[in-house]
Amino acid sequence: MTIQVKFWGVRGSIACPAREYVKYGGNTSCLEVEANGLHIILDAGTGIRGLGKKFFQREIKKTHLLLTHTHWDHINGFPFFAPAFSPDCEIHIKAGHLKAIGGIQNVIANQMANPTFPVPLEAMNANMTFEDFTAGESFNLSDDVKIVTAPLNHPNGATGYRIEYKDKSFCYITDTEHVVGEIDQNILKLVDGADVVVYDSTYTEEEFPSRIGWGHSTWNEGMKICKEANVKKMVIFHHDPDHEDDFMTKLEEEATSTWDRIIVARDGMELEI
Repeated sequence: MTIQVKFWGVRGSIACPAREYVKYGGNTSCLEVEANGLHIILDAGTGIRGLGKKFFQREIKKTHLLLTHTHWDHINGFPFFAPAFSPDCEIHIKAGHLKAIGGIQNVIANQMANPTFPVPLEAMNANMTFEDFTAGESFNLSDDVKIVTAPLNHPNGATGYRIEYKDKSFCYITDTEHVVGEIDQNILKLVDGADVVVYDSTYTEEEFPSRIGWGHSTWNEGMKICKEANVKKMVIFHHDPDHEDDFMTKLEEEATSTWDRIIVARDGMELEI
């Protein structure tokens, strides 16, 4: 009766395939969550390519892909997700920010259309469904796995997710910008009492003032929210591409010494809740 989580991509904005990013990872946002045999993917950044290979090895043929939003770093791995090309696979794709402007299927198809990509969405032979909802809604993926959502403060919109299974809860809050001096009530309600919260910590407190309007937050703000909501563990996530391993090591030392419930996400990291 646990939730299993694996981080396949933890970087924000753009993939960083260089030796300066080996320790924490250079792939963009993608998480794998398993609850009671149900397989959930959170975002389709470059990390989803490696996840697709593992799905084949493990003979996983059905999954739900929940997208926070559709900026490139969260969807540009999807055309390389091998199970999407297999007629034996079933993929259910959901997004909460596009209902009023054409829907998620159109966005994914446009990403894969000429002249920007040579393989169209129609070439994917998996049994795929696309569903648009409005951030703030809740729905079940099975009898005992519930998804609760909330809107996030990000250019073009984004969605935060809470996955509940039995008495366990895991929250994925990325690509959101806080307002200085205020706690985001949407996020506070979503993460209340959660076991683990993954939080957008792209910038440091020193960097943030010059990046207001870019749609991201800091680990310090995440810590404030998590303390207020009595969260058991917070994960620093969506690392800025300018934050190389040496920078991230110092950031990790500062954050973990400030609050012992903080950990820093790495490509390949696994958690059991």
